[in-house]
Amino acid sequence: MKTLIVANWKCNPKTLKEAQQLSDSIKNTREVEVVICPPFIYLSALKAKGAQDIFWEDGGAYTGEISPLMLKNMGVQYVIVGHSERRKYFKETNEIVNKKIKAALARGLKPILCIDKVSQIPHNLSKEVIIAYEPIFAIGTGKPCNPERAKKMRLAIERSVGGKNPILYGGSVNSQNIMDYLCQAGFRGLLVGGASLNLKEFVDIVKNVC
Repeated sequence: MKTLIVANWKCNPKTLKEAQQLSDSIKNTREVEVVICPPFIYLSALKAKGAQDIFWEDGGAYTGEISPLMLKNMGVQYVIVGHSERRKYFKETNEIVNKKIKAALARGLKPILCIDKVSQIPHNLSKEVIIAYEPIFAIGTGKPCNPERAKKMRLAIERSVGGKNPILYGGSVNSQNIMDYLCQAGFRGLLVGGASLNLKEFVDIVKNVC
């Protein structure tokens, strides 16, 4: 598997023009697969491979929700589930997150499960699920997790799932510290938030992966 760099744009940018400028400047390389996860309204225009969330039903009377079948039919391949902001602001529980994982897998999508602790990992997790370790204290704070601490968490996650799932790191990632997590801490990729909206910074992140 290539190093996976996932850009979570969250509720940004404000215009489609800005989104297109960012998207057009970010390319995959021989070593890196880049997955952009923009807001839902930009998915079609950008032909994006990633989405930020998913609902657990294929359709029905669920105002405002986006189904796995809709995402699949738009060419989406990856979907973020269980992000700490979804858990905090929208009160998503482990049960809800697990339903979303199962719905994504049923439609051939690759879930990226965000966790802060091992207890958030469902039992008998499919090997198709990518796990992203995002310590809450590091998200959007500019205070990344110490690489040694992150490595210990990666090893704990691997023991929990039997070493079968790719594990990413996320939380105040930038072009200066990415190799600490990829080489020193042994992660298979990164989930990048704020830095993915800074064109120069994100291009440098991709270039610095070797």
